[in-house]
Amino acid sequence: MKQKIFVFDTTLRDGEQSPGAKLTTAEKIQLALQLENLGVDVIEAGFPISSPGDFKSVDEISKIIKKATICGLTRAIKGDIDAAVAALIKAKRPRIHTGIGVSDIHIKYKFKSTREKILLQGIEAVKYAKKFVEDVEFYAEDAGRAENEFLAKMITAVIDAGATVVNIPDTTGYCFPDEFGEKIKFLKENVPNIDRAIISVHCHDDLGLATANTLSGIINGARQIEVTVNGIGERAGNTSLEETVMAIKTRQNYLPYYTLVKTEEILKTSKMVSLIMGIPVQPNKAIIGANAFAHSSGIHQDGIIKRRENYEIIDPKSVGVTKSQIVLTARSGRAALRHKLEKLKINMTKEQLNQFYEKFLELADIKKEIFNNDLLNLYESKSIKSS
Repeated sequence: MKQKIFVFDTTLRDGEQSPGAKLTTAEKIQLALQLENLGVDVIEAGFPISSPGDFKSVDEISKIIKKATICGLTRAIKGDIDAAVAALIKAKRPRIHTGIGVSDIHIKYKFKSTREKILLQGIEAVKYAKKFVEDVEFYAEDAGRAENEFLAKMITAVIDAGATVVNIPDTTGYCFPDEFGEKIKFLKENVPNIDRAIISVHCHDDLGLATANTLSGIINGARQIEVTVNGIGERAGNTSLEETVMAIKTRQNYLPYYTLVKTEEILKTSKMVSLIMGIPVQPNKAIIGANAFAHSSGIHQDGIIKRRENYEIIDPKSVGVTKSQIVLTARSGRAALRHKLEKLKINMTKEQLNQFYEKFLELADIKKEIFNNDLLNLYESKSIKSS
C-alpha cells in the first residue's frame, strides 16, 4: 500500500532568504494562493519575529488559506514563539516550527553552550509552543553534522514534550545520500517514541545532493519533505519541490509513496516564483528548465519522433509543459528536419531532402539554432532542385 508523503513548502521563508528575493506581503499572498492550488500540505509563510513585514505576511496569509497548514518559524525563544502565535491567530490550521542547533559545532561556536543546556532549551520551547497550538514541529538544526546518539536523545525528549513533527535538516548540505539515509534509519530504530511524530527532512544543496538526500530520507522512514519551488533558498538552495515530487511520481514502482501535489500546476508555479522573485531558472534545470523537454541531437530527435518514451521518462503535459521540443541545430539529423518540414506542409523526396539538408547544415553552422522562418526562407530560395 502506498504511503502519503507530506509536502512542506518553504519557498516563502527559506526560499525568500535567497539574496535579492525579498517579497512584499501582496507577493507572498499571491504565491501562497498558488501553492495551495498546487496542493502542498504545509506552507511555511515566514519568520514572524524577524520583521514587521514578515509578521504581517504570516498574519495575512493565515486569513486567506483554508486547506493548507500555515507554519511560522521561530527560534527556541519565548519571544519568537509569542510572535508566531500572534501572527497565526487567524490560521485555520496553524503550526509553530521551533528549534535549535544540535551539532557540536553549533552548540560550541554558535550558542557557546553545552549539550545539556541545549537539550533543555529545546524541550522548553516545544512545551511553551504546545500551550498555544496542537501542531508543533521541532527542527534540530545542523542535524546532518550532529552526533547520532545526542540527536536521538533530543528527538526523544521533544516528542515527549509534545512535538508532532521532528525536522532533521541537513542545514549545510554536508551529507551524502547513504549517510543521511542511515541517520534517518538510526532515529527510526533508536527513538522509542518515534511512532508519535512524523519525521521531516530539510536538505540544502551545497554539494548538489539535496534532492538525493531527501529521497534517501523518505526511503528510510521520513514522511514529510521540506522543499522550495525551483530549489531556491540559502546559498546553493533547498531541495527542489518539482524534482522530488516528480521523482516520487515517476518511480512509483521503486518508491511506494504519493503526494497530493497537482503536478500539472508545477510549471505555472515555477514561472510565477521566478517572475516575482526575479530569479531566472537555468535552462538545464530538471523538470522546469527551458531545455528539460527539448531535443537537439539527431539520434535523440529520431528516437523522440518514433516514440516519446525513447528519451523522455516524464510526459511533459504532466508538469504543465505543452509538448516536447525538437530544436534544429547543426547536430540535428534528417529525421528531425523532415519532421519540421512536414509540420510546415513541405513534403520532399529523399533526394530533395538530402540536397536541402546540406544547405540546412551550412546555415545551422552560422546561426546555431534554426527556426521555422529560416526553413521557409531556405526553401523559397530555390535551394533544391525539383525531381
